[in-house]
Amino acid sequence: MLHCSVYHVASFHPGQETKFPESSPNRMKKQLQEFPPTPSSSFFSRRILVAALAASPLVPALAQFRVEVSGVGLTQLPIALAPFRGEDASPQKISAIVQADLERSGQFRGVDASGQALDESSRPDLSLWRQRTADSLVAGSVTRLADGRFDVKFRLWDVVRGQDLGGQSYTVPQGDLRLAAHRISDYVYEKLTGEKGIFSTRIAYVTKGGGRHNLWVADADGENAQAALASPEPIISPVWSANGSQLAYVSFESRKPVVYVHAVASGQRRLVANFKGSNSAPAWSPDGSTLAVTLSRDGGSQLYTIPSSGGEPRRLTQSNSIDTEPVYSADGSTIYFVSDRGGAPQIYKMGASGGNPTRVTFNGSYNISPSVSADGRWLAYISRVGGAFKLHVMELASGNVTALTDTSADENPSFAPNSKLILYSTRVGGRDALMTTTLDGKIKARLAGQAGDIREPDWGPFQKQ
Repeated sequence: MLHCSVYHVASFHPGQETKFPESSPNRMKKQLQEFPPTPSSSFFSRRILVAALAASPLVPALAQFRVEVSGVGLTQLPIALAPFRGEDASPQKISAIVQADLERSGQFRGVDASGQALDESSRPDLSLWRQRTADSLVAGSVTRLADGRFDVKFRLWDVVRGQDLGGQSYTVPQGDLRLAAHRISDYVYEKLTGEKGIFSTRIAYVTKGGGRHNLWVADADGENAQAALASPEPIISPVWSANGSQLAYVSFESRKPVVYVHAVASGQRRLVANFKGSNSAPAWSPDGSTLAVTLSRDGGSQLYTIPSSGGEPRRLTQSNSIDTEPVYSADGSTIYFVSDRGGAPQIYKMGASGGNPTRVTFNGSYNISPSVSADGRWLAYISRVGGAFKLHVMELASGNVTALTDTSADENPSFAPNSKLILYSTRVGGRDALMTTTLDGKIKARLAGQAGDIREPDWGPFQKQ
């Protein structure tokens, strides 16, 4: 448990295991193709793989990640993160975590803070920091308490205006030190940009290594990962519920793909879609009451909605084409999806209750994997360009499209809950890698895992404080 107190100028997270029988790999066809295959397509291997999963409660990850930030943004706020007093004896270097968070956002660049001994009670010489070109300064302390917990305190100063912008104090167990650092990052980000920070949110993603497939839940920087699911077979399409307590995903039980909803805290799961044929591509409605899914129960792959607690599905699309990969708009009024009704996969939209779809993407002949930002302004998707699969973002109001990457195997974009970053997977140096990028593509961060290839990322919602 993380306990927080706020101070200003004058003062100062196991459950029951659920096991399922393993299925013989020789009995399964691991790939079903919805759209006609293309030589370089990575879409089918992600979306249509069927998997046998063994559900288990969260367990600590052995793998660690490093964040590598590259690129220079046009408008970055210079900030100095002084080493926190006592952090040399702390298991986590709080100031380094905060600086990495802020730099990864693309909104900040670090300023040299060496040679200065400061903490939250200091009265810094702000003229010195102006000379170092810092617009803001963060200092704090980490103190181990007698009961083994840690007291983490910090203060933020506006160097330009000479103002004390307050701070916070957290009392945390050792396992929550990184969470405390992310909370500090959220505070600083919001104070200086006016936007809500996303550093204490969580992400989900899948790794493959050593013949095992794992679904992980991790901090937004990829660290502090915990295994939610493990299987000798692939895991696909994990997606967070709006309140962050559940993940929906596709599993293979009884030789066909089915949709489950998994409680993250307990590891318990419930079967939601197990109809004739394929059950795939779940997407949560914003209120958490409904899942949009792709079912082939009536023939071809079509879109349906189903109560998230299970029940009878309601068909949304009526076509002879393949309709798949649904995703809700943030207000729940619209569903974006992929269809080949025009001859090749493109992104369309329709009302959440169905209706006549309208085409959204026109640039390029093959566009898949839509993701809509929480503010409703942006659509991220993957476009095939000359045989390469590249992340693009569209401003929905204008239709303007920007290519964001120079890699060739991008997959599965997912917006941060503040709409300022996009999480995606790609292939770098012969290995799958998890990445974030700003919406202009200028700042990218690679979260490099040591536990195998990384894919299927999904960014979770804001967490309750």
